[in-house]
Amino acid sequence: MGHSPLTVEEWQAVLAGDPAGAAAALLDAARGGEPVAALHYGQCLMDGRGVARDPQAAFRWFVEAAQPGLAPAINMVGRCLDQGWGVEEAPGLAASWFAVAADKGDVWGLYNYATALCLGRGVAQDRARALDLFRRAAGMGHAKSQNMIGSFHEDGWSVPVNLDVAAYHYARAAEGGDFRGCFNHARMEIAHGRMDSAHRWLNEAARLGHDRFRAQMAQWLSAREEASLRRFADQMDKIPA
Repeated sequence: MGHSPLTVEEWQAVLAGDPAGAAAALLDAARGGEPVAALHYGQCLMDGRGVARDPQAAFRWFVEAAQPGLAPAINMVGRCLDQGWGVEEAPGLAASWFAVAADKGDVWGLYNYATALCLGRGVAQDRARALDLFRRAAGMGHAKSQNMIGSFHEDGWSVPVNLDVAAYHYARAAEGGDFRGCFNHARMEIAHGRMDSAHRWLNEAARLGHDRFRAQMAQWLSAREEASLRRFADQMDKIPA
């Protein structure tokens, strides 16, 4: 006899517990045909959380979860194909999966398909359409998309350059916890001489960003004429990530 699928709250309780126990529970439910469990078990395999890391197996579980039409799983199949996680890198195929996830309203699908359109990665470049998708995702509270909208307005992609609009979106992205948004908001604050605010957001960008981003950030700060920014760059290795 099959078992009833767990509620969202019950899965949250499972995932908050012991990683190995959570992975085992997810595997059991995934084998029982629960797409959400298959998605989360795939993520455990991708991250090596509670189970040995296995990107190839993770990809297979993402595909399994995507079969019934689960939008976040469809997006993750696209991510694997885009990045070559557990499968051969295939940007064109990835873009097609992102498009399906975006059509289903998945916020990460919207962001990833918009990014593909913006870069022309695996699909013909279409920055106007990309901006529309970033706006949809930002309207759902997606901070990374908010940051991208700021970049469109700062760089004049599909819209006139407008630094005030860019600054608005960077501030919203920073408040939403996007590390690039934090850095871009800090850049706008530096341009207006609001150094106390800039240092606060630089600290957030360094705390939230990955190692490669932190190195790029330090390089940018080291080249600035403001002594306080150069000192910040020198002290960044003391900021806990």
